[in-house]
Order: sequence, then C-alpha cells, then structure tokens
Amino acid sequence: MLTDYQIIIRLVLSVVLSGLIGLERQVHQRTAGLRTHILVSLGSCLIMLTSLYVFDIYNRIAPMDPSRIAAGVITGIGFLGAGAIIREKERIIGLTTAASLWVVAGIGLAIGCGFYIAGVFTAILALIVLFFLRVFEGFLFKRKDKS
Repeated sequence: MLTDYQIIIRLVLSVVLSGLIGLERQVHQRTAGLRTHILVSLGSCLIMLTSLYVFDIYNRIAPMDPSRIAAGVITGIGFLGAGAIIREKERIIGLTTAASLWVVAGIGLAIGCGFYIAGVFTAILALIVLFFLRVFEGFLFKRKDKS
C-alpha cells in the first residue's frame, strides 16, 4: 500500500513534468496548452493510483489486472487528441498537440505506478522533440526550399 507521501509525490511530479510540455505548447499558442496537458497527466496519474489502490484492496478476493484501467485511459486520450486536430483547407493542424497529450497521459500513468525513470526520461525526450526539433525542422525545410 502506498503512503500518503508517495501519492502526493507522484501527483506533483506528474504535474511538473506535464506542465513543462504544456508550457511549450502554450508558448506556441496551440489548442491544448499548459492547463490541458497538466490536467491530462494529473488525471492519468490519479487513475493509475486508483487502479493500484483497488488492486491492493481486492487482490486476495478476486483476480484483478491493474493495467486494464490504464488501457482505458489511453483509449480515452485518443478522443481528446482528436478534438485538438483541425483540418484547415489543404493542411491539418494539431497533430503534434494531440500527440503531446497522448504522451503526457503516458507520463501520468508511468509516474502513477512509480515508474519514475521512464516518466522523467520520457518528459525530457518530449521536450527535446518539441523545442529542438522545431528549430531543426525549420532549418532543414528552409534549406530544401532554397535548393
């Protein structure tokens, strides 16, 4: 059984990590920004914690699989991400925001079950992708246009 301290640490860490990713989306004025990313990760973390809690309570009474609830989160986030995707004439916008929502849901689930190294490292990689690959893409595609 998790202590109250462990629960609070997991919830706060999910907020901090997803907040960094959401901040990048907010800075670039995307449809889902800071608050949305935080809420998705926080909710995912809470759902994972609840799943683990229920498993601890009932594991001797009935066979249970705590990953089943987590699978539902991933499915549900797909619908939320779909709402961030917009078709605008010949182009589609919001795909990166939808993907980042899906990633912060995964971060929340990882932190919720205590898989800290994966959650933290995933957040770092997501930030690298969002911040630095934007610059690289701009450089690469501008260079191609000139040739």
